[in-house]
Amino acid sequence: MTLIATQALTKTYGGRVTALADLTVSVEPGIVGLVGANGAGKSTLIKILLGLLAPTSGSVRVLDLDPTTDAAAVRARVGYMPEHDSLSPDLSAAEFVTHLGRMSGLPRTAARERASEALRHVGLYEERYRQIGGYSTGMKQRVKLAQALVHDPDLLLLDEPTNGLDPAGRDAMLALIQRIGTEFGISVVVCSHLLGEVERICDSLIAIDAGRLLRSDNISAMTTVTDVLAVEVSEGLDELAARLDMLGLTARRDGRLLLVPLEDDETYDRILTAVAELDLPLHRLDQRRHRVAELFATREVTHV
Repeated sequence: MTLIATQALTKTYGGRVTALADLTVSVEPGIVGLVGANGAGKSTLIKILLGLLAPTSGSVRVLDLDPTTDAAAVRARVGYMPEHDSLSPDLSAAEFVTHLGRMSGLPRTAARERASEALRHVGLYEERYRQIGGYSTGMKQRVKLAQALVHDPDLLLLDEPTNGLDPAGRDAMLALIQRIGTEFGISVVVCSHLLGEVERICDSLIAIDAGRLLRSDNISAMTTVTDVLAVEVSEGLDELAARLDMLGLTARRDGRLLLVPLEDDETYDRILTAVAELDLPLHRLDQRRHRVAELFATREVTHV
């Protein structure tokens, strides 16, 4: 079943500012990235999908429901993680998530049980009785994710889920989102202005700019394989680079990766030999693809 379908969807404010312009797109199940610069229309689209805003013209369906007429039915099946902090600092995470579960229609006991499960899934089970006001930014983001999960939705809408997080926190949040999408079988739309993050975890991508669709496609179809091998180890990257140089392979560092020109089939064997000789934990060895962000380098879409 198609998750989201829009046809010529348009939203203007005051008849002068256009947030969405003739947006026609179809979203299939999976982990989907909704990307665009700040002000591109992403948040407006999410609010329309939730039935919080009415479109000026065009049509929209979410899980085969019309949010303009069946907003309550849509929100019963969709979990929403807002961009901005909307947490109650004096409540514990367990109280807050339970309350949101009750608001979604769960009975008291079921809401309490579901809140504990949701907080367990996001890694806050041991901290669930602490007041949210004492949480770190990363923990607050996880509470927001837990409340989106508490009523067991079919679809998650996550608006800038890595906002305010340091690199380690972003990695942890992205891994959590990927786990929810793959292990729990819940489809996820990740709204972000950071293409590099979305590319790491999403199956498909929708890029919008100034309210208009730039492109919608599978990630694999939007990238091309290069004649470069990407090598990732959890430690010893400099030592591996030095050993590859001794073996006649020029390795260029790119963040946590070593990029090695693929000269022939023996290149794989030489890299594996070097890794084995240094006794390093190998996480990745494959042909590098052009990053999705490179396709939009001329647009106002940023990446990390």
